[in-house]
Amino acid sequence: MKKSRITALAISILTASSAVLSTGCSINNSREGKTVVKMLQYKPEAVAAFEEIEKRFNETHDDIVLQISSPNEAMIVLKTRLIKEDYPDIVGIGGDIDYSNFLDAGLFMDLSDFEGTEDIKPSYMQIEKDLEFIPQDGIYALPYAANCAGILYNKDMFEENGWEIPETWTEFIALCETIKSSGRQPLYFGFKDIWTTLAPWNALAVGLADADICSQVNAGKTTFTEGYAEVADKIKLLLDYAEPNPYAYSYNDACTAFARGESAMFVIGSYAVPQILSVEPDMNIDSFTFPANENESDNVLNSGIDLQFSVMKECENKEAAYEVLKFLYEDETIQIYLDNQNAVPCKKGDFKLPSMLDGMKPYIEADRMSDFHDHYYPREMCAEALIQTYLMDKNDNSAEVFLNRFDKEWARYNRDLIEKVKKYEEGLK
Repeated sequence: MKKSRITALAISILTASSAVLSTGCSINNSREGKTVVKMLQYKPEAVAAFEEIEKRFNETHDDIVLQISSPNEAMIVLKTRLIKEDYPDIVGIGGDIDYSNFLDAGLFMDLSDFEGTEDIKPSYMQIEKDLEFIPQDGIYALPYAANCAGILYNKDMFEENGWEIPETWTEFIALCETIKSSGRQPLYFGFKDIWTTLAPWNALAVGLADADICSQVNAGKTTFTEGYAEVADKIKLLLDYAEPNPYAYSYNDACTAFARGESAMFVIGSYAVPQILSVEPDMNIDSFTFPANENESDNVLNSGIDLQFSVMKECENKEAAYEVLKFLYEDETIQIYLDNQNAVPCKKGDFKLPSMLDGMKPYIEADRMSDFHDHYYPREMCAEALIQTYLMDKNDNSAEVFLNRFDKEWARYNRDLIEKVKKYEEGLK
């Protein structure tokens, strides 16, 4: 999803503040006879969960002190610390392009010998491997928690009207027509904040396009014009059931409208639930996987790694870092995080999931999941703006223009990576 970009001014400011922070930590870390493990995690909204995790770890370990920092703009802070060679031991990072870039720079330790790797669901381990620009031997991140995206719906409204959950694209469009005919609004989007266009885009793409389409394009095996044609057609059809002029309403507007019963469904991820409940705490929300295909068996839940842990190569005490990882992956510790963030566990096991994910549970339990496609898009390309422009374009050739531009912008912003992949492919011959 949408992330901030580094600016020279931000780096200069953060470098100064980071120096102060680093000095303070060095004083606090001089705990005689104990090993200090420093973790930097990128989700400031989860600070309460990590404070509880840090507290429990330190209460149960006599020889290791865990220090977790949860700064705003954590990736900028991390990049600044890397420039200064002030490395944390463990990094909590999202499964997205930032991780791919750090991995490509050779910053992470191979975790293949960590005993907990086999407990993680295969789909999430595959997602982690797919984030590698060039295939590498080893495991460099341990998926921890995921979020899911598809369709949130007003459960009470559905029950009152006898509307059934659709399992195919045809059934979904028929449902939208039924809701529209009843005088209610089927969908809400909030496309004024352009990143929200990625919610329906990703939910459709995981069911209609190959999971590794970005890698295929980099290798010259296909184009987005070919691979995304059906995605482009279907996302535009959704506009027939959207609020009038969805580009005039923000993400917050959409959350508020859905909470107030102004639409039956909201095409968004589970991450929106706290915002919705802040407006209407008693709202009965459930969800279902976007039925993008004509066969239910072809549908895939859009779920990506929201948080994973990597150990820096520069970590001086691997044994202590592994002890922290072992604690993090205990079921009780994971449940602390899940309860706080309404998240999905990447580890196998019997965990309590938030009720608003009930409709997605069959896919979660069957491991029928695929990553957000935008996790592979370079931020400079601003794919969300391309999608919004396409949705606003009413010309008959809008899909052709959009997909051609998507291919051109991809080639522009991935020039160096495409060349690297080309050399790798040639080396395999």
